[in-house]
Amino acid sequence: MGMAVNSITNPGRSGVYDWMIQRVSAYVLALYTIFLLGFMLTTDVNYEAWAGLFSQTWFRIFSLGTLIALGGHAWVGLWTVSTDYIKATLPRFLFQAVCGTVMFVYVVWGIQILWGL
Repeated sequence: MGMAVNSITNPGRSGVYDWMIQRVSAYVLALYTIFLLGFMLTTDVNYEAWAGLFSQTWFRIFSLGTLIALGGHAWVGLWTVSTDYIKATLPRFLFQAVCGTVMFVYVVWGIQILWGL
């Protein structure tokens, strides 16, 4: 029998789920970066061009998906680093709580910026 890979980030799922979050979110982040680089290289970037891009619903959705992907990518990465390097339970918990709170605030703030809420 093979060994099961367990995930502490989500006890009900395997470590493969965390691995998939990292890979899929990395692709989303890469696509967004490539798109923005292409936009900046092919467009005279000024306020009107930037506002025009962000006024389009498809780009807001793409940006929101990227923001969520960034949060998931950061959470799995920081959880992994913290469990590898912070062995004491309380400091690790506090580090993870601060990271989770900051990511939550950034996602909510990003939604407010993107959708003007």
